[in-house]
Amino acid sequence: MRLIGKLILAGVLAVTLVPAAQAEELDFTAKSYWLHMNSTPTSDEMINTEASRRSYVVLNAWESDLAAKFKAANPKIQTFVYKDLSSTRSYACSNGVDDSDLPTGVGYCAADPSWFLLDPNGRRFEYDGYDGHWQMDVGNTAYQNAWADNVIASSQKVFDGVFMDNALFTCDTYHDGVCPAAYRTDEAMRDAYRSMLANTRQKFVDAGLKTVANMSNARLHDGAWDSYVEHLDGGFDEWWLTFNDNDLLSEYPQGWSRQVAQITANEAKGKITWVQPHHSGAEQPFRYAYASYLLAKGEHAAISEIEETDRYDNPSQWRAEYDWDLGAPADAHYAVASNVYQRDFACGTVIVNANKTGSAAVTVRLPEAHTNEKGASVRTVSLPGTTGTVLRKAC
Repeated sequence: MRLIGKLILAGVLAVTLVPAAQAEELDFTAKSYWLHMNSTPTSDEMINTEASRRSYVVLNAWESDLAAKFKAANPKIQTFVYKDLSSTRSYACSNGVDDSDLPTGVGYCAADPSWFLLDPNGRRFEYDGYDGHWQMDVGNTAYQNAWADNVIASSQKVFDGVFMDNALFTCDTYHDGVCPAAYRTDEAMRDAYRSMLANTRQKFVDAGLKTVANMSNARLHDGAWDSYVEHLDGGFDEWWLTFNDNDLLSEYPQGWSRQVAQITANEAKGKITWVQPHHSGAEQPFRYAYASYLLAKGEHAAISEIEETDRYDNPSQWRAEYDWDLGAPADAHYAVASNVYQRDFACGTVIVNANKTGSAAVTVRLPEAHTNEKGASVRTVSLPGTTGTVLRKAC
Protein backbone atom coordinates (compact mmCIF):
# COMPACT_ATOMS: atom_id res chain seq x y z
CA MET A 1 0.00 0.00 0.00
CA ARG A 2 1.24 3.47 -0.87
CA LEU A 3 0.36 6.63 1.08
CA ILE A 4 -0.95 9.11 -1.48
CA GLY A 5 -2.36 11.87 0.66
CA LYS A 6 -3.63 13.16 3.96
CA LEU A 7 -6.90 15.04 3.72
CA ILE A 8 -7.85 17.57 6.40
CA LEU A 9 -11.62 17.63 6.79
CA ALA A 10 -13.32 19.67 9.51
CA GLY A 11 -10.27 19.43 11.72
CA VAL A 12 -10.06 15.63 11.39
CA LEU A 13 -7.05 14.05 9.71
CA ALA A 14 -8.21 11.47 7.20
CA VAL A 15 -5.67 9.26 5.44
CA THR A 16 -6.30 7.99 1.95
CA LEU A 17 -4.42 4.82 1.02
CA VAL A 18 -4.11 3.89 -2.65
CA PRO A 19 -2.30 0.80 -3.95
CA ALA A 20 0.89 1.68 -5.83
CA ALA A 21 -0.30 0.07 -9.06
CA GLN A 22 -3.53 2.06 -8.93
CA ALA A 23 -1.71 5.29 -8.07
CA GLU A 24 0.33 5.02 -11.25
CA GLU A 25 -2.91 5.07 -13.26
CA LEU A 26 -4.36 8.15 -11.59
CA ASP A 27 -4.44 11.37 -13.61
CA PHE A 28 -3.29 14.38 -11.58
CA THR A 29 -2.95 16.80 -14.52
CA ALA A 30 -5.04 19.98 -14.49
CA LYS A 31 -8.61 19.70 -15.71
CA SER A 32 -10.85 22.39 -17.14
CA TYR A 33 -14.45 22.79 -18.28
CA TRP A 34 -16.52 24.95 -20.62
CA LEU A 35 -19.84 26.48 -19.56
CA HIS A 36 -21.46 27.14 -22.94
CA MET A 37 -24.84 28.38 -21.77
CA ASN A 38 -25.48 31.51 -23.85
CA SER A 39 -26.19 29.60 -27.08
CA THR A 40 -23.50 31.44 -29.03
CA PRO A 41 -22.35 29.96 -32.35
CA THR A 42 -19.75 27.21 -32.23
CA SER A 43 -17.75 25.92 -35.18
CA ASP A 44 -16.73 22.31 -35.65
CA GLU A 45 -13.13 23.42 -35.31
CA MET A 46 -13.88 25.02 -31.93
CA ILE A 47 -15.71 21.92 -30.73
CA ASN A 48 -12.89 19.60 -31.81
CA THR A 49 -10.28 21.78 -30.11
CA GLU A 50 -12.12 22.15 -26.83
CA ALA A 51 -13.35 18.56 -26.70
CA SER A 52 -9.75 17.37 -26.77
CA ARG A 53 -8.70 19.42 -23.75
CA ARG A 54 -11.77 20.00 -21.57
CA SER A 55 -13.04 17.37 -19.18
CA TYR A 56 -16.60 18.72 -18.93
CA VAL A 57 -18.91 20.88 -21.02
CA VAL A 58 -22.29 22.33 -20.02
CA LEU A 59 -24.85 22.94 -22.77
CA ASN A 60 -28.49 23.97 -23.04
CA ALA A 61 -31.30 21.47 -23.48
CA TRP A 62 -31.76 22.51 -27.11
CA GLU A 63 -28.11 21.78 -27.94
CA SER A 64 -28.22 18.00 -28.09
CA ASP A 65 -26.56 18.19 -31.51
CA LEU A 66 -23.56 19.88 -29.91
CA ALA A 67 -23.46 17.23 -27.19
CA ALA A 68 -23.21 14.58 -29.88
CA LYS A 69 -20.40 16.49 -31.63
CA PHE A 70 -18.41 16.81 -28.41
CA LYS A 71 -18.79 13.08 -27.78
CA ALA A 72 -17.74 12.26 -31.33
CA ALA A 73 -14.65 14.42 -30.94
CA ASN A 74 -13.78 12.99 -27.52
CA PRO A 75 -15.79 10.10 -26.08
CA LYS A 76 -14.28 10.77 -22.65
CA ILE A 77 -15.64 14.31 -22.28
CA GLN A 78 -18.65 14.52 -19.98
CA THR A 79 -21.59 16.55 -21.28
CA PHE A 80 -23.99 18.22 -18.86
CA VAL A 81 -27.32 19.92 -19.55
CA TYR A 82 -28.20 23.19 -17.82
CA LYS A 83 -31.33 23.11 -15.64
CA ASP A 84 -32.36 25.65 -13.00
CA LEU A 85 -33.47 23.98 -9.78
CA SER A 86 -35.23 27.02 -8.44
CA SER A 87 -37.23 28.73 -11.16
CA THR A 88 -39.57 28.34 -14.06
CA ARG A 89 -39.42 30.77 -16.99
CA SER A 90 -42.43 32.65 -18.30
CA TYR A 91 -40.51 33.73 -21.41
CA ALA A 92 -40.32 30.04 -22.42
CA CYS A 93 -44.09 29.78 -22.62
CA SER A 94 -46.29 31.27 -25.35
CA ASN A 95 -49.98 30.86 -26.13
CA GLY A 96 -50.32 28.55 -23.16
CA VAL A 97 -47.68 26.10 -24.39
CA ASP A 98 -44.19 25.63 -22.93
CA ASP A 99 -41.16 25.30 -25.18
CA SER A 100 -40.19 21.71 -25.92
CA ASP A 101 -36.66 22.27 -24.59
CA LEU A 102 -36.49 24.19 -21.32
CA PRO A 103 -33.73 25.72 -19.18
CA THR A 104 -35.72 24.47 -16.17
CA GLY A 105 -37.35 21.25 -15.03
CA VAL A 106 -40.91 22.54 -15.03
CA GLY A 107 -42.57 24.73 -17.64
CA TYR A 108 -44.28 27.95 -16.59
CA CYS A 109 -47.54 27.07 -18.32
CA ALA A 110 -47.65 23.50 -17.03
CA ALA A 111 -46.65 24.33 -13.45
CA ASP A 112 -49.23 23.74 -10.75
CA PRO A 113 -50.04 27.06 -9.03
CA SER A 114 -49.14 25.51 -5.66
CA TRP A 115 -45.54 25.04 -6.82
CA PHE A 116 -44.78 28.76 -6.97
CA LEU A 117 -43.03 30.26 -3.97
CA LEU A 118 -44.96 33.15 -2.42
CA ASP A 119 -43.90 36.19 -0.43
CA PRO A 120 -45.62 37.08 2.90
CA ASN A 121 -48.30 38.94 0.92
CA GLY A 122 -49.13 35.95 -1.26
CA ARG A 123 -47.37 37.24 -4.38
CA ARG A 124 -45.07 35.19 -6.57
CA PHE A 125 -41.34 35.93 -6.52
CA GLU A 126 -39.65 37.07 -9.72
CA TYR A 127 -35.84 37.03 -9.57
CA ASP A 128 -34.44 40.55 -9.17
CA GLY A 129 -32.40 41.31 -12.26
CA TYR A 130 -33.69 38.33 -14.22
CA ASP A 131 -37.01 39.03 -15.92
CA GLY A 132 -39.28 36.07 -16.44
CA HIS A 133 -37.60 33.89 -13.77
CA TRP A 134 -40.21 32.81 -11.21
CA GLN A 135 -39.06 31.12 -8.02
CA MET A 136 -40.50 27.72 -7.20
CA ASP A 137 -41.08 25.87 -3.93
CA VAL A 138 -38.22 23.35 -3.94
CA GLY A 139 -39.56 21.80 -0.73
CA ASN A 140 -42.80 20.79 -2.42
CA THR A 141 -42.65 17.03 -3.07
CA ALA A 142 -44.84 17.20 -6.17
CA TYR A 143 -42.59 19.89 -7.65
CA GLN A 144 -39.49 17.83 -6.79
CA ASN A 145 -40.83 14.76 -8.57
CA ALA A 146 -42.07 16.66 -11.61
CA TRP A 147 -38.76 18.51 -11.91
CA ALA A 148 -36.67 15.35 -11.74
CA ASP A 149 -38.93 13.27 -13.98
CA ASN A 150 -39.04 15.96 -16.68
CA VAL A 151 -35.28 16.55 -16.61
CA ILE A 152 -34.51 12.84 -16.81
CA ALA A 153 -36.98 12.21 -19.63
CA SER A 154 -35.47 14.99 -21.75
CA SER A 155 -31.81 14.36 -20.89
CA GLN A 156 -31.32 10.62 -20.53
CA LYS A 157 -29.34 9.07 -23.41
CA VAL A 158 -28.47 12.59 -24.64
CA PHE A 159 -26.26 13.97 -21.85
CA ASP A 160 -24.00 12.45 -19.21
CA GLY A 161 -25.29 14.67 -16.44
CA VAL A 162 -27.30 17.63 -15.23
CA PHE A 163 -25.91 20.97 -14.10
CA MET A 164 -28.37 22.15 -11.44
CA ASP A 165 -28.20 25.92 -11.19
CA ASN A 166 -29.22 27.89 -8.10
CA ALA A 167 -28.90 25.52 -5.18
CA LEU A 168 -29.45 28.43 -2.81
CA PHE A 169 -28.55 28.97 0.84
CA THR A 170 -30.45 32.07 1.97
CA CYS A 171 -34.17 32.70 2.03
CA ASP A 172 -33.92 36.14 0.39
CA THR A 173 -31.71 35.28 -2.58
CA TYR A 174 -32.92 37.21 -5.66
CA HIS A 175 -35.30 39.31 -3.48
CA ASP A 176 -33.13 41.01 -0.91
CA GLY A 177 -34.63 41.35 2.54
CA VAL A 178 -37.84 39.44 1.77
CA CYS A 179 -38.14 35.76 2.67
CA PRO A 180 -40.88 33.42 1.44
CA ALA A 181 -43.85 32.77 3.66
CA ALA A 182 -43.00 29.06 3.66
CA TYR A 183 -39.32 29.52 4.58
CA ARG A 184 -38.77 32.46 6.87
CA THR A 185 -35.20 31.57 7.86
CA ASP A 186 -32.07 30.62 5.94
CA GLU A 187 -31.93 27.24 7.64
CA ALA A 188 -35.53 26.50 6.65
CA MET A 189 -34.63 27.33 3.06
CA ARG A 190 -31.57 25.09 3.18
CA ASP A 191 -33.72 22.27 4.57
CA ALA A 192 -35.98 22.65 1.54
CA TYR A 193 -33.02 22.33 -0.85
CA ARG A 194 -31.60 19.36 1.03
CA SER A 195 -35.03 17.75 0.77
CA MET A 196 -35.16 18.26 -2.98
CA LEU A 197 -31.65 16.93 -3.56
CA ALA A 198 -32.15 13.95 -1.28
CA ASN A 199 -35.61 13.01 -2.58
CA THR A 200 -34.58 13.13 -6.25
CA ARG A 201 -31.14 11.56 -5.85
CA GLN A 202 -32.07 7.97 -6.61
CA LYS A 203 -33.98 9.00 -9.72
CA PHE A 204 -30.82 10.44 -11.25
CA VAL A 205 -28.68 7.51 -10.12
CA ASP A 206 -31.11 5.05 -11.71
CA ALA A 207 -31.13 7.12 -14.91
CA GLY A 208 -27.33 7.11 -15.07
CA LEU A 209 -27.14 10.90 -14.97
CA LYS A 210 -24.51 12.67 -12.88
CA THR A 211 -25.52 15.78 -10.96
CA VAL A 212 -23.45 18.89 -10.24
CA ALA A 213 -25.09 21.86 -8.49
CA ASN A 214 -24.15 25.53 -8.45
CA MET A 215 -23.49 26.24 -4.77
CA SER A 216 -22.18 29.78 -4.93
CA ASN A 217 -21.38 31.30 -1.51
CA ALA A 218 -21.51 27.95 0.29
CA ARG A 219 -18.39 29.05 2.19
CA LEU A 220 -20.49 31.56 4.14
CA HIS A 221 -22.62 28.87 5.76
CA ASP A 222 -21.17 26.23 8.08
CA GLY A 223 -21.52 22.72 6.68
CA ALA A 224 -23.60 23.86 3.69
CA TRP A 225 -21.29 22.57 0.96
CA ASP A 226 -21.01 19.05 2.39
CA SER A 227 -24.70 18.78 3.27
CA TYR A 228 -25.72 19.47 -0.35
CA VAL A 229 -22.94 17.45 -2.02
CA GLU A 230 -24.01 14.43 0.03
CA HIS A 231 -26.90 14.08 -2.43
CA LEU A 232 -24.97 15.01 -5.60
CA ASP A 233 -22.07 13.89 -7.76
CA GLY A 234 -20.36 17.24 -7.37
CA GLY A 235 -20.49 20.97 -6.79
CA PHE A 236 -19.71 24.18 -8.66
CA ASP A 237 -18.43 27.31 -6.92
CA GLU A 238 -19.25 30.23 -9.20
CA TRP A 239 -17.16 32.75 -7.20
CA TRP A 240 -13.96 31.01 -6.20
CA LEU A 241 -11.11 32.92 -4.48
CA THR A 242 -10.81 35.83 -6.93
CA PHE A 243 -13.79 38.11 -7.47
CA ASN A 244 -11.99 40.53 -9.79
CA ASP A 245 -8.39 41.57 -10.39
CA ASN A 246 -8.21 43.48 -7.12
CA ASP A 247 -10.51 41.51 -4.79
CA LEU A 248 -8.84 38.27 -3.78
CA LEU A 249 -10.10 36.11 -0.94
CA SER A 250 -7.53 35.70 1.82
CA GLU A 251 -7.55 33.42 4.83
CA TYR A 252 -10.14 33.92 7.58
CA PRO A 253 -12.80 31.58 9.01
CA GLN A 254 -15.04 31.83 5.93
CA GLY A 255 -12.27 32.52 3.47
CA TRP A 256 -9.46 30.80 1.57
CA SER A 257 -9.28 27.51 3.45
CA ARG A 258 -13.03 26.94 3.30
CA GLN A 259 -13.08 27.22 -0.49
CA VAL A 260 -9.98 25.06 -0.93
CA ALA A 261 -11.59 22.50 1.41
CA GLN A 262 -14.47 22.16 -1.06
CA ILE A 263 -12.07 20.44 -3.45
CA THR A 264 -10.41 18.40 -0.70
CA ALA A 265 -13.74 17.12 0.63
CA ASN A 266 -15.06 16.21 -2.80
CA GLU A 267 -11.87 14.45 -3.86
CA ALA A 268 -12.03 12.32 -0.71
CA LYS A 269 -15.50 11.18 -1.81
CA GLY A 270 -14.58 10.74 -5.49
CA LYS A 271 -16.82 13.66 -6.44
CA ILE A 272 -16.51 16.48 -8.96
CA THR A 273 -15.64 20.09 -8.13
CA TRP A 274 -15.77 22.93 -10.66
CA VAL A 275 -14.20 26.18 -9.49
CA GLN A 276 -14.53 29.53 -11.28
CA PRO A 277 -12.22 32.43 -10.42
CA HIS A 278 -13.28 35.87 -11.73
CA HIS A 279 -10.49 37.99 -13.22
CA SER A 280 -9.28 39.52 -16.47
CA GLY A 281 -6.32 37.19 -16.83
CA ALA A 282 -3.97 39.38 -14.80
CA GLU A 283 -0.98 37.52 -13.40
CA GLN A 284 -1.63 37.77 -9.66
CA PRO A 285 -5.27 36.56 -9.53
CA PHE A 286 -4.59 33.83 -12.07
CA ARG A 287 -1.55 32.47 -10.24
CA TYR A 288 -3.22 32.73 -6.84
CA ALA A 289 -6.34 30.84 -7.94
CA TYR A 290 -4.52 28.26 -10.05
CA ALA A 291 -1.90 27.44 -7.42
CA SER A 292 -4.64 27.17 -4.76
CA TYR A 293 -6.55 24.77 -7.01
CA LEU A 294 -3.44 22.58 -7.40
CA LEU A 295 -2.93 22.49 -3.63
CA ALA A 296 -6.11 20.44 -3.27
CA LYS A 297 -6.99 18.79 -6.56
CA GLY A 298 -6.97 15.08 -7.21
CA GLU A 299 -8.55 13.37 -10.19
CA HIS A 300 -11.88 15.16 -10.41
CA ALA A 301 -11.60 18.92 -9.79
CA ALA A 302 -11.59 21.30 -12.75
CA ILE A 303 -10.93 25.03 -13.10
CA SER A 304 -12.10 27.63 -15.60
CA GLU A 305 -11.78 31.38 -15.23
CA ILE A 306 -14.25 34.07 -16.25
CA GLU A 307 -13.96 37.83 -16.60
CA GLU A 308 -17.53 39.03 -17.07
CA THR A 309 -20.27 37.66 -14.83
CA ASP A 310 -22.76 35.37 -16.62
CA ARG A 311 -20.89 35.62 -19.92
CA TYR A 312 -21.03 31.95 -20.75
CA ASP A 313 -20.27 31.99 -24.44
CA ASN A 314 -16.80 31.19 -25.79
CA PRO A 315 -14.48 28.86 -23.87
CA SER A 316 -12.26 30.33 -21.20
CA GLN A 317 -8.63 30.93 -21.98
CA TRP A 318 -6.53 27.79 -22.17
CA ARG A 319 -3.41 28.31 -20.08
CA ALA A 320 -0.02 26.83 -20.94
CA GLU A 321 0.23 25.89 -17.26
CA TYR A 322 -2.69 23.49 -17.68
CA ASP A 323 -0.42 21.30 -19.80
CA TRP A 324 2.37 21.15 -17.23
CA ASP A 325 2.66 17.66 -15.80
CA LEU A 326 3.76 17.97 -12.19
CA GLY A 327 3.40 14.25 -11.62
CA ALA A 328 1.72 12.66 -8.62
CA PRO A 329 1.47 14.62 -5.35
CA ALA A 330 3.72 13.34 -2.58
CA ASP A 331 1.14 14.22 0.03
CA ALA A 332 -1.50 16.80 0.95
CA HIS A 333 -0.60 20.49 1.18
CA TYR A 334 0.96 21.66 4.43
CA ALA A 335 1.79 24.95 6.15
CA VAL A 336 5.30 26.39 5.80
CA ALA A 337 4.45 29.69 7.54
CA SER A 338 1.34 31.42 8.86
CA ASN A 339 -1.30 31.04 6.10
CA VAL A 340 1.39 29.98 3.62
CA TYR A 341 0.95 26.50 2.14
CA GLN A 342 3.01 24.15 0.01
CA ARG A 343 2.33 20.94 -1.85
CA ASP A 344 5.08 18.76 -3.26
CA PHE A 345 4.71 16.82 -6.49
CA ALA A 346 7.01 14.34 -8.19
CA CYS A 347 7.94 16.95 -10.78
CA GLY A 348 7.26 20.25 -9.07
CA THR A 349 6.14 22.31 -6.11
CA VAL A 350 3.14 24.60 -5.55
CA ILE A 351 3.15 27.38 -2.94
CA VAL A 352 0.41 29.84 -1.93
CA ASN A 353 0.47 32.81 0.43
CA ALA A 354 -3.15 33.21 1.59
CA ASN A 355 -2.49 36.23 3.81
CA LYS A 356 -4.21 39.52 2.98
CA THR A 357 -3.38 41.37 -0.21
CA GLY A 358 -0.56 43.79 0.44
CA SER A 359 0.84 41.88 3.39
CA ALA A 360 4.58 41.32 3.63
CA ALA A 361 6.22 38.75 1.40
CA VAL A 362 7.18 35.38 2.84
CA THR A 363 10.30 33.65 1.55
CA VAL A 364 10.23 29.89 1.11
CA ARG A 365 13.41 27.92 0.48
CA LEU A 366 13.34 24.92 -1.85
CA PRO A 367 15.42 21.77 -1.30
CA GLU A 368 16.52 21.74 -4.93
CA ALA A 369 16.43 23.97 -7.99
CA HIS A 370 13.07 24.57 -9.65
CA THR A 371 11.98 26.44 -12.78
CA ASN A 372 9.47 29.23 -12.20
CA GLU A 373 6.73 30.46 -14.53
CA LYS A 374 9.15 32.80 -16.31
CA GLY A 375 11.63 30.02 -17.04
CA ALA A 376 14.19 31.06 -14.42
CA SER A 377 15.94 28.58 -12.13
CA VAL A 378 15.18 29.34 -8.46
CA ARG A 379 16.08 27.93 -5.04
CA THR A 380 13.83 30.33 -3.10
CA VAL A 381 10.55 32.12 -3.79
CA SER A 382 9.21 35.27 -2.13
CA LEU A 383 5.43 35.58 -2.13
CA PRO A 384 3.36 38.54 -0.85
CA GLY A 385 -0.21 38.00 0.38
CA THR A 386 -2.76 36.49 -2.04
CA THR A 387 -0.16 35.22 -4.49
CA GLY A 388 0.85 31.78 -5.63
CA THR A 389 3.43 30.03 -7.74
CA VAL A 390 3.69 26.75 -9.66
CA LEU A 391 7.26 25.50 -9.98
CA ARG A 392 8.66 22.66 -12.04
CA LYS A 393 11.70 20.47 -11.51
CA ALA A 394 13.47 17.65 -13.29
CA CYS A 395 12.06 14.21 -12.56
